[in-house]
Parts: sequence; structure tokens; C-alpha cells
Amino acid sequence: MENIQGSITALITPFKNGKVDLEKYESLIKRQIANGVDAVSPVGTTGESATLSHQEHKECIEVAVATCKNTNVKVLAGAGSNATSEACDIAKFAQSVGADAILSIAPYYNKPTQEGLYIHYKTIAQSIELPFMLYNVPGRTGVDLLPQTAIRLYDDVKNIFAIKEATGSLDRATSIISQREDFMVFSGDDSVDFPMLASGAKGIVSVTSNLVPDLKSKIVNSIFEDDYKTALKIHNDLFELNQALFCESNPIPIKAAMYLAGLLDTLEFRLPLTSPSKETITKLENLLKKYEVKK
Repeated sequence: MENIQGSITALITPFKNGKVDLEKYESLIKRQIANGVDAVSPVGTTGESATLSHQEHKECIEVAVATCKNTNVKVLAGAGSNATSEACDIAKFAQSVGADAILSIAPYYNKPTQEGLYIHYKTIAQSIELPFMLYNVPGRTGVDLLPQTAIRLYDDVKNIFAIKEATGSLDRATSIISQREDFMVFSGDDSVDFPMLASGAKGIVSVTSNLVPDLKSKIVNSIFEDDYKTALKIHNDLFELNQALFCESNPIPIKAAMYLAGLLDTLEFRLPLTSPSKETITKLENLLKKYEVKK
């Protein structure tokens, strides 16, 4: 197994006339490849996976794998559900079509105990052979995968190699890194990427990278090269943008920003997500003037 590290883009899912626009999806992934990311992550939270059908979910993974084939860019396929059996099915499919690793969000809504989370993740990870990344984002799921449970999973399940920590907490990241040096922690919150990486995180899974993959990749690469000054400057330059892209529920602002920047032909969401407010559009229009968005 070759574990993934570095800059990973949590891909948005483009829609056209209510359907997934797979042609645009492919072109967006090619843009990511051209701009230096280490991996793409299809059909996660940012990819509106909660409102995709299982067939659409699988088609997105297939397109990502096909587009990244014969490149150095890996595919970290989203395979999460609040039903363990469904997550297993998607993970097995991702493995069968050639994904490089799995990212699995903590089960949402049903709020399992820590023991339930342990068994859930162990079951999914052991159903496949791919490297497996846990994904903790309690602000979205309503359940918190605690460090002791994550470490227990890392110790007990051979293909669990990493966790995407989207709590925004440096204490949380350090708690894991300080106890298990080889258990890779990834920043799941753009606003704390620099301090997370400086504290020992092995990469980022970024929303902002949909818009500026070149800059987000440069932050990671600069830190890996011990050039903290360059990384910090880029991180600080992106602070206002990172904040704006979460002024409404993700992925509403990032898709709007991409549409305004000419990266999307249509601005569509799946209900219950709706288009951003006029205030958000105005904010993003003004903010985008400060950044160079490469096509």
C-alpha cells in the first residue's frame, strides 16, 4: 500500500439541468492535475454526496480514477454513510475501479457511541485492502470521533493510516500526533492548514483548493521543504478567502466562487442546498478581484 500525503482537493460536484455534469467534472479534475495537487477526493461533503444517488456517487469515482490514470495524482474516494453496509458497498466499488485510498466520514444523524464508531470503521476498512482515512467533522455529523477511538482503530486495523481532522482544533491534532507519530493527520479546515502542517500534519484536504489548487499545493510543498516563510505568507493571503468560502453552508460559497471565476458553466445545487444570497455573491465578486484564479 502506498499511503497518500500532501495537498488533496475535496472536489465539488458540478450539475447541469439537475444531473451530474460528468464532462465538466472531468475537466475540473484535469485542472487540478495541471495545478499540482497530490490527490483529489471525489464525493465527500464538498461533493454533495448526501444528495447523490449511489449510481451517481459511483460514476463520479469512476471518472476521477479514469482522469487521474497515468498521472501522479491519486484518488481518495469518498465512501461514507450512516449505514455501515452502504459505506462498505461504495468502498468495495471504489477499490474495484482502481481508487488509491478511501475517505470515510463519521456516520451522521444516528449518533453512534464510540464503540459503535469503532465497529463501523473497522467493518468498512476490513472489507477492502486499500489505505483508509478516517474523517471526523462533528460540526456536520453530530458525532465526534475521539482521539482514543481513532488511535484504537489505527492500532487494530492495518489499512487505517490517517485521519482527516475537521474540528479546527490544534489540540485535537496534537493529541493524535503526539501519541502515534506514524498515524497521519490531515487538516480538514482551510483556515488552520498552516498551523496543522507546522505541528506535524502530513497534508490537507481542502475546499479552497477547488478554486486555487496551485496556491494550496504551494503551502504544503513549502512546509515539506522547510520554507515556512513562504507557506505562512500564502496562508495569510488566503485567510479572507478561506473565511468567505464558509460564510454559508459548504459547498454553496465555493461553487458560487467557481461560477463567478468562470470555472463552472452553471450554478446548481441539490435541495435542500440552495443558491447563495445576494450578499454572499457580492462578497465573493469583490474578493475574487484580489486573487489570480488559473483556468
